[in-house]
Amino acid sequence: MSDSTLVRTSRDVREEIQQTRPFRSSSQEALIALMRTASVLSRRVSRVVEPHGLSLAQYNVLRILRGAGAAGLPTLAIRDRMIDEGSTVTRLLDKLEKAELVIRDRSRPDRRQVLCNITPAGEALLALLDPLMDAVDDDIMAPLSEDQQRALIDTLGALRTGG
Repeated sequence: MSDSTLVRTSRDVREEIQQTRPFRSSSQEALIALMRTASVLSRRVSRVVEPHGLSLAQYNVLRILRGAGAAGLPTLAIRDRMIDEGSTVTRLLDKLEKAELVIRDRSRPDRRQVLCNITPAGEALLALLDPLMDAVDDDIMAPLSEDQQRALIDTLGALRTGG
C-alpha cells in the first residue's frame, strides 16, 4: 500500500464519521478505522441473512451447530465460539428454537447442561444461505490480493491476542 493510499484512507475515515479535527494518535486513528470498517462490513453481511429472518448472531449460532454435527453442543460451548462475544446465547437460542431451526435437550444425566442441535430446517436454511454468503465474502475481499488477505488475517490475529 502506498503512502498516498494511506493518506486517502485516513481522510476517508474522518469524512465518514464527520470528524474535522485530527486524531490524537495513529493508534486512535487505526482503532477507529478498524471499528468503522467492522461496522460497515457487518451491515453488508446482515443484508444477506436478514431477509431470511435471521440476525448475524443467529446465523453464527446455526453455523456453529452445523459444525458440531449430530453430537450438538452445550450452550456455554456455543457462547465460547461466537464471533460477537456480547451476544446473549440463551435469547438467541430461544428465537431459533421458536423458529424450529434448533432444538435443546435436557434429557442428559446432568440436567443442568442443555445440549443444542440444529434441525433439518436449520440445515436447509444454511444450505440456502451458503452460496449467498460465499458471494458476499468474495465481494468484500475482492479489493485485496490473496497475500493481502493472509496479511490481514495475521494482523487481526495479532490484535486479538495482544501480540
